[in-house]
Amino acid sequence: MIIKEITIRKMKMTMKNPFTTSFGTLQERDFLLLEVMDEDGNTGWGESVAFRSPWYSEETLETNLHMLKDFLIPLVIGKEIGHPDEVSSLFASIRKNNMAKSTVEGAIWDLYAKRNKMTLAHALGGQAEKIEVGISIGIHENTAELVETVRGFVEEGYKRIKVKIKPGYDVEVIRELRKNFPDVPLMADANSAYTLEDVQLLKQLDEFNLTMIEQPLASDDIIDHAALQKQIETPICLDESIHSLEDTRKAIELGSTKIINIKIGRVGGLTEAKKIHDYCMTHGIPVWCGGMLESGIGRAHNIALTTLPNFILPGDTAGSSRYWEEDVITPEVVVEDGYITVPSAYGIGYEPNLEAMDKFTVEELNYKEK
Repeated sequence: MIIKEITIRKMKMTMKNPFTTSFGTLQERDFLLLEVMDEDGNTGWGESVAFRSPWYSEETLETNLHMLKDFLIPLVIGKEIGHPDEVSSLFASIRKNNMAKSTVEGAIWDLYAKRNKMTLAHALGGQAEKIEVGISIGIHENTAELVETVRGFVEEGYKRIKVKIKPGYDVEVIRELRKNFPDVPLMADANSAYTLEDVQLLKQLDEFNLTMIEQPLASDDIIDHAALQKQIETPICLDESIHSLEDTRKAIELGSTKIINIKIGRVGGLTEAKKIHDYCMTHGIPVWCGGMLESGIGRAHNIALTTLPNFILPGDTAGSSRYWEEDVITPEVVVEDGYITVPSAYGIGYEPNLEAMDKFTVEELNYKEK
């Protein structure tokens, strides 16, 4: 396939409810959608999951836009690409900027699957027809309100509850949740809010039989996490620390993690995500797919990836209605009794809702082969 044209849409969508983590609160979601077109007029879609501010990683919407316009798009436009795995080689000269790279690569994976009359899931090697999903719940000012929020999602059938924690909002919150939901798979996500000085506090979480604690220490650390894991029983899951297969290998060898959260954008695309999945499967480390408050385009990529066999823990890929009054795909992603049925249409399996996209598009940029 030859990439003839690329369109970037700067998007702004308002979430149904504010989402609060240890970093801050978000309700307006600014992001990028990218559409690639081949020589036959076929198209594929990708999504940048970078936020407007660099609170999750050093990447932002504007840095992604800069990388796409000035570096990444020139490397693929007009190029003949046999398989999406080749994209990472084309981008090899560019350091990091994984979310920007993933935006292009994801669109090319979608295009490749459509051209070959395959679902994206099958193109990646996935076989599952349904995937289990959990829910990620932000920090609440009132614990009683949090309990009722969790109760609602448990009654909807979500298979795992993840709650954000931070210093001063941790042990007692988890204790209250466990008292109300003694048998629900429960995990805590710290988003790097603690240090090794908090070992005694984090040890207290062991009594609650958590599925995992996600990224308790620094976002670039694997050394201190290894020291912490030796002192607590709760499995540590790494998120922000893992950007590549090499990071994965080192973390596993050091004993820094027992579970890994794979986010497509964070690791630079589906090709690298699949490599990490395969390595973890070989080494007995379960994985799950984390969420980045995606629109339906990014959510569809997550669904396809989660069909691979080592995604044995429910991910964060909730239904569209969890976050949006109206999504940018049709049909929207629907959760039924804690499961999402993997779509059977070619590519990502969902059609872009262009009418909705137009409503949320702030700016559109177009690039053609010269």
